[in-house]
Amino acid sequence: MTATRRDNRAADALRPVRITPHFLPHTDGSCLIECGNTKIICTASIDENLPPFLRGKDQGWVTAEYGMLPASTASRMRREAAAGKQSGRTQEIQRLIGRSLRAVMDLHLLGERQILIDCDVIQADGGTRTASITGAFVALSLAVNRLRSAGMLLHNPIRQAVAAVSVGVVGGVPLLDLDYPEDSSCDSDINLVMTADGGIVEIQGTAEGAPFSMAELQTLMGLGWQGIETLMQLQQQALAETV
Repeated sequence: MTATRRDNRAADALRPVRITPHFLPHTDGSCLIECGNTKIICTASIDENLPPFLRGKDQGWVTAEYGMLPASTASRMRREAAAGKQSGRTQEIQRLIGRSLRAVMDLHLLGERQILIDCDVIQADGGTRTASITGAFVALSLAVNRLRSAGMLLHNPIRQAVAAVSVGVVGGVPLLDLDYPEDSSCDSDINLVMTADGGIVEIQGTAEGAPFSMAELQTLMGLGWQGIETLMQLQQQALAETV
């Protein structure tokens, strides 16, 4: 079967992706990542103070915060600060971003400091959590490069790249990189986080309309890995622009 997508993409095609490094001047690493109409500012800030639970353990830490601006969606979202608490979705996504980045870090080589990642969605059209992970890796890499250039790190604590993408079944057709209309009408969808060597960091999969088979899962995993390989090439191109 073939799918007719609103942007005329093939079923196995990513949306147009653009990563702009050094998007903000007042941080240790930043980028704007654009995946179709989804746009996210990712920043990394170096903090020489560790959380109390890590002090004296001869290792660093990477953690993340995530948020959507009020005008990022068709109808204005209320700021979570105004509500007085973060939603469960926000907490889940920022924990996912942090886990994904720590999976490719040697935290002992980072030293006793932490890198704080912020992912702010300025426009949402599906795939905000996966785009955040892909962009956050670029921001993290730029912050680590700054530490190395300053002579504060002897070795690179980043072991390999990490990126993420969504896949799903819409109308019986496996699709790569779902936009919002596809995501909201899919039979099943998966958020896939993988490393450069093909390791799986996390799989978040749900049957929304109909259960998916093992064969469909294998197809979706293959689609996802294909997309992640392309995203990693774009990450490296963005980082090469800063050399």
